[in-house]
Order: sequence, then structure tokens, then C-alpha cells
Amino acid sequence: MLGQPGASPAVCIDHSLLAPTTTAAQIDQLCEEAVEFGCAAVCVPPVRVAQAAQLLYGSGVAVATVIGFPLGYDSPATKQAAAAEALRQGAREIDLVLQLGWAAQGDFAAVTEEIRAIKQLLGQVCLKVIVECALFEAATRQRLAVCALEAGADFVKTSTGFGPAGATPADVRLLRDATAGRLPVKAAGGIRSLAQFDALRAAGASRIGTSATAAIVGQWLERREQAEMRGHV
Repeated sequence: MLGQPGASPAVCIDHSLLAPTTTAAQIDQLCEEAVEFGCAAVCVPPVRVAQAAQLLYGSGVAVATVIGFPLGYDSPATKQAAAAEALRQGAREIDLVLQLGWAAQGDFAAVTEEIRAIKQLLGQVCLKVIVECALFEAATRQRLAVCALEAGADFVKTSTGFGPAGATPADVRLLRDATAGRLPVKAAGGIRSLAQFDALRAAGASRIGTSATAAIVGQWLERREQAEMRGHV
């Protein structure tokens, strides 16, 4: 979702809470905020999908969850079973950590096949493939973006937020250019400010994953108010 000029940044945000200590009360708050802000989705731990789906039913805010998170080294069968369970619980977007070890050894055919099998299971449900850019040189990141495209994924995503570094505009541009813009890019990891949000969007990110949605929306509202005041001077 790209949003319209002047629209709240929330329309492009996956409002995320993936801490290992995430509580039911925190998911209640996350979903309430997502509806208030008008977010594209929430992204929650698999064990919280059913709760989020119930809270957000009919709201227009999608429920996303993570598979193989954050290390990617579950077996393909385990990932497929987890994805199927997430669907049953009400998830409508899946963020998948690909097999990072296969990527490191250059087994791109295996990476592609794993992604393809999960996408076939998901059908029309949105699949975002997490590359974890900070772990790989540029050529490998480019090849992994192509794997995601060839496997039928709906997005390629920069990072988990649990790796050695988060999203950068350079990562976004590299992933976007690797597929000639044919696969949307989700930027995630370490995004805390409106300035970062703007830079990543300018680099070509279609979706932003962040737990700092309230701060980003607050900064955007402040900037809009200041612009309106200047317009009346």
C-alpha cells in the first residue's frame, strides 16, 4: 500500500510487536492503536494471531505473523506446518525468514523451492520473504530477492529487526533494483523516526515494519500542524 500524498504514514505501516515477552494486554493495545492510526497491518507472534484476528475482525487492518523467525533454520516441513496453523488462526499476511544457511552456501535453488512451497500453501495470502540483509554481501542479497520473485512471493523484506543491523535506504534500493521493481520491498528493523520512515519510502519501500508507529505518526502530525501554521502566516 503506497498511500496518497498527504496521507498518514500509518497506511504503509505494519504495526509490529515481536518481543519474546509479548503479553495479551500488549496485543490488545497494539490492535487498538493499529485501528486508531489506520495501519496496513499488525505483525504479531504466532501464538497471538488468534487474539489479534478476533480484535481486528472487520477493521480493515490485516493480521500478519512471522514464520521461521528470527533465524530461519526450521525445516521446510516445520515452516509449512506453522504457516498452515497461522492461516487457521486468522493470519492474512506471513513474514517468512528464508533458510539463511542455504543462502550463505549459495544454494539458491533450495531457497527458491522452500519459498515456492509456502506460497503455494498460502494461495492469495500475502507472503513477505525476509532476506536479513546485514548478513550478506550485495550479490547474495540481489540473488535472494530474485529467488523471492521467482517463487511467487508478494514482498521481499530487508530484515527481522533481530539481526546485526536494521533497514537502510541502500538495502531497499538494492532489493528493489534486483527485481527491476517487480517485487515490492518491506523495510523493517530499527525504524524509530519519521525521518527514517521518509528516507526508506523515498528509497522505494512500499511497506514499513516498526514498533514505533505512535512516535512516527506523532511526528508526522506535528510536521503537518507546523506546515499549516506557516500557511496561515
